[in-house]
Amino acid sequence: MKKLSLFILFIFALGLLSACTPETIEVIKTVEVEVEKEVEVVKEVEVIKEVEVEVEVEVPAGAIEKTVIEFWTTDNEEDRVNVYDAIAAAFMAEHPEIDLRIIPIEEAGIAQRIATAQAANRLPDIVRMGIERVSTFAADGILDEDAAVATIASIGEDDFRAGPLAMVVDPATGQYAAVPFDGWIQAIWYRGDIFAEAGLDAPLSWDDINAACDALPGTGNMLYALTLGTDPGQNYPHQVFEQVAISNNAWPFDEAGNVTMNTPEMIAALKFYTDLQRCAMPGPQYWRGARESYELDQSGMLFYSTYIMDDLVDGSGMEGGGSVEILIEDLPGVTGFASMMEGPNGAASYGQLVTLGIMQGADPMAQEVVKYFLTGQNYIDVLSLAPFGKVPVLESAVDGWSTLSPYFANYSDETLGQIAGGFDTMQRWLFRPDYDATERAVVGDIEGRLFIPQAISNIALEGTMTPETAAEWLQEQVEMLLADRQE
Repeated sequence: MKKLSLFILFIFALGLLSACTPETIEVIKTVEVEVEKEVEVVKEVEVIKEVEVEVEVEVPAGAIEKTVIEFWTTDNEEDRVNVYDAIAAAFMAEHPEIDLRIIPIEEAGIAQRIATAQAANRLPDIVRMGIERVSTFAADGILDEDAAVATIASIGEDDFRAGPLAMVVDPATGQYAAVPFDGWIQAIWYRGDIFAEAGLDAPLSWDDINAACDALPGTGNMLYALTLGTDPGQNYPHQVFEQVAISNNAWPFDEAGNVTMNTPEMIAALKFYTDLQRCAMPGPQYWRGARESYELDQSGMLFYSTYIMDDLVDGSGMEGGGSVEILIEDLPGVTGFASMMEGPNGAASYGQLVTLGIMQGADPMAQEVVKYFLTGQNYIDVLSLAPFGKVPVLESAVDGWSTLSPYFANYSDETLGQIAGGFDTMQRWLFRPDYDATERAVVGDIEGRLFIPQAISNIALEGTMTPETAAEWLQEQVEMLLADRQE
């Protein structure tokens, strides 16, 4: 007799493994077994003893393959990005299969970045953008309108204010092209105390504004009546002028789709606006100069959005550092708010709506991300980043928004009410109901290419154009834009 080492066959082991359940895996160990072997002259007989050992082992779950969702936001300041990141982290904790990436971008660079991403076939999933971009991107076919409709429905269509929903409708399809997010309202903020001293009415109409323009310089400490937007490289002049134009029923296109930048109404709007330079701070100006001259008691009127509310209390930041020192006691308390402007042929208010666009090719979970950012405390946290410039689009969020800043206590209930309801009366060239998608895209191009600020500068500062010649130049430029869009 002699001893011999044997190993269990692999086939037998595999058979045992195939019978294992997910909870228990039978592992067959290689076992060395002593056997006896008889050796005879005529034949040899072998006897093999088999031993089976079962061992329960815990098998760790495999790594989850995550879906990446890119969220581009123009809320790009560090403190704002931090809040977006925190909301994204909470979302990912609930959805571990999602990798939600917040990517800050510049507002002015959206069009170029989207064009680059589209050329590379790598559009983001979600983009925070102004309403003026929505029409252009919808015309280009890069917004997932079905996703926007589904997301609005999941949030609750009835909870959205009617104004913002009407603004995001694509006239070519009748569908929502993007999801309203927040926005601000523009107004003439004016020194109610100085207006009373000078016997002036609130600056609600062209006549009232002209009267203030002539009366304010020299009243009290006033050097100017206002600071007018005239810088050709800034969007601020366009934002102010568009309200002036709509208040005179001046629009880029008529009902038939013809370009109407040289109509008598448009010429009159250009003349009214640029004539205000007679009582305004000299030189090319934009929102910064307008804000500082009002805070410094140098001018009595200010075209500005609701973002100004905390600055009228603490003083705004200056370009070179530091803040403006406000010398007027209780400046918010003596400041009036005139959001509606009455012109010879109409009336208009103006503001900005910010949206979340879901791009073509976005992962379906992008809809859940948008809903998450517009839900409960998450939405309030976003609004709290700038309560004065982030007026809620959801009725359910108004009460929460109104408590977000102690600065609101400095303003009257009437002013706060006008701000909260501002979306319901807000107008823009983009929102004219009979404009088709191409015309709306051209309106976005007009603003993006700063044609209005250039025309205003050439009239008010350079003297190289009159309102009439500027209107003809605008007519030519917009006709070319329309032709390019129609190719």
